[in-house]
Amino acid sequence: MVASSFLGSVIEYYDFLLYATASAVVFNKIFFSSLDPLAATAASFGTFATGYLARPLGGVVFGHYGDRLGRKRMLVVTMTLMGVASFLIGVLPTYAQIGVLAPVALVALRVLQGVAVGGEWGAAVLMSTEHATSRRGLWASFTNAGAPFGMVLSTGALTGTAALVGEQAFLSWGWRVPFLLSVVLLGIGLFVRLKVEESPLFEAARKAAADDPTRQRTPLLDVLRNHPKTLLLGVGVGLSSFVAQGTLTTYLIAYGVRGGFPRQAVLNALTLSSALAVVGIIAWSALSDRVGRRPVVLTGALLMAVFAFVLFPMVDSGNVAVLTLALVLGQSVLHPLMYGPLGALYSELFATRSRYTGASLGYQIAGLGAGLAPLIFARIDQSTGGGQTTTISVVIAAFCLLTVGCVLALRETSRSDLSSAATPAPTSAV
Repeated sequence: MVASSFLGSVIEYYDFLLYATASAVVFNKIFFSSLDPLAATAASFGTFATGYLARPLGGVVFGHYGDRLGRKRMLVVTMTLMGVASFLIGVLPTYAQIGVLAPVALVALRVLQGVAVGGEWGAAVLMSTEHATSRRGLWASFTNAGAPFGMVLSTGALTGTAALVGEQAFLSWGWRVPFLLSVVLLGIGLFVRLKVEESPLFEAARKAAADDPTRQRTPLLDVLRNHPKTLLLGVGVGLSSFVAQGTLTTYLIAYGVRGGFPRQAVLNALTLSSALAVVGIIAWSALSDRVGRRPVVLTGALLMAVFAFVLFPMVDSGNVAVLTLALVLGQSVLHPLMYGPLGALYSELFATRSRYTGASLGYQIAGLGAGLAPLIFARIDQSTGGGQTTTISVVIAAFCLLTVGCVLALRETSRSDLSSAATPAPTSAV
């Protein structure tokens, strides 16, 4: 079950994050070629952000049906939707070929990607947590660990293709190859996911609902009407980790390339830090089973707030080794502290009857930070002529402090019983 969630998450995020890297190094040149470099980068990040804006919609739609019909069915549907959207991006004409229709179609396909990944995460993480009898933080973390591993594969696919065909051919047609490979990954993922068994907690909740017709039958209404504070605090807990993720894995790539680093050097650093992030996510999540979710997330948020003011000076050093160190520290050590425990934490905030909807909505609204941060930072960069990063660091630190406040307002959830019908109530206890 854990292997299925991890593999499915890897495939989903390969597709979703492949777009992130491509938006930083390719799409600004082939879909927004009529704009100057800074404006083209901002426009490219704008299309990137649409995928994140669509993720809460995916969480609501697939969360509703996942709470009503089952987690397994949604795993299959969301993976298929993601694979098809990514393949179509790979065959999309460029701006030079069809003009403005190219970026319009790109945005539409990015929205489909966002809807797919917005629905997939909840199903994958709940299949792990609801099957687990102990160590939920560890088992749920494999779904989150699929994101950086997907980044490793997507970055490796772009890097390998560019190295094989050369710069000119890569910008002409080579960038399409990693997107077209989505069809192969889709086949593998569907083969694995069709073999998994439905969540036992969901089956029990479905039986209880059938025996008691007075139970709430609309999961979204249950979350919004009965647990709005829990939902909002959950969003605040995860927001800074996504802002940091968007900064480290997307914005910083474009920033480094524009600052004079060879694209390959930046992508190599990103690949290394993403691979190490898999270890960091699993390790810190396992620790959260022992000491609690709150101490781990709090530590990460406080350290990231400080690191935000060190990050850009390290990149501005112009040294590839220092750039690599900055990405490794940020993405592999500090970010996993905040991000790793989220899979278990969101699952523990809601009851089984509305868990898919509540966990997905909280996670995906927080996920807007990863989509909007590169766009906002690119706009700040553009407005200051490309030389001001202190404001960006202040914004990152502010989101981290918001997370600290929200974590302190939630009670510890690592010892909660997922089979309980009650949602853990937030308290102000530290």
